[in-house]
Amino acid sequence: MTILQAIILGIVQGLTELLPISSSAHLNLIPWIFNWNIPDSFDVALHFGTLLAIGILFFYKDWIKLIKGGYNQVVHKKKTTEGRMFWYIVLATLPGGIIGFILDHFLQDYLTKPIIIAIALIVMGIILYLVDKNCKSKTDYEDMTLKQTFLIGLSQCLAFIPGVSRSGITMTAGRIMGVKREATAKYSFMLSAPIVLAATVFKLGDFIDFFAVADLTGIIAFILGVLFSFAVGILVIKFLLEYLKKGNFKIFAIYRIII
Repeated sequence: MTILQAIILGIVQGLTELLPISSSAHLNLIPWIFNWNIPDSFDVALHFGTLLAIGILFFYKDWIKLIKGGYNQVVHKKKTTEGRMFWYIVLATLPGGIIGFILDHFLQDYLTKPIIIAIALIVMGIILYLVDKNCKSKTDYEDMTLKQTFLIGLSQCLAFIPGVSRSGITMTAGRIMGVKREATAKYSFMLSAPIVLAATVFKLGDFIDFFAVADLTGIIAFILGVLFSFAVGILVIKFLLEYLKKGNFKIFAIYRIII
């Protein structure tokens, strides 16, 4: 893996992870098209870059409030919106994460074929467009219910298919249940953090193995890929939340079909 390859993939990850267009599809297709040899663990490392954008810079105040609220709700029996949303995120993460991990473990090699990725991109693009066009926008982020948050989390189990898109399927599920576009996008971002963190911890051994055998160029490339993923991810979060205040998901559906 060269430095240029790592930077390109870092930019691609930052652009596609948080938009409903499937980062896993792009990270599988680009190396396939150009015949690049990319370590498997690098995919997770790039996701960690966007996790840093979500958890540290953009939503760090939200996470502090959520964690405090969750703690106070259990220890001090103090009910708040933040405490409620914290435990909603915890409950919503478990089923999707477990089912997705199991299915990904057994079907990963088959599902990374370009034809499968193309079908997933097209089908989910059409579904996203139709759902977003026909469903009402009536629920804000703070008013989301346990049923809504749990079903959105459960939908993540389909994200193991490259081309479906974790953000795409969760935003689609939110729109089906009448959650406003900006609200479902924010919840999708928050929901991604525990999943990506768990995947990063799970792949920690692979990272150690990579750094043990990589030369200086490989190590620099690895780090730069994560940094570019982080930096671009911050810009994309800001763009999408502003765009969805007035815009819709049509442009992303069209892009999915074209790509």
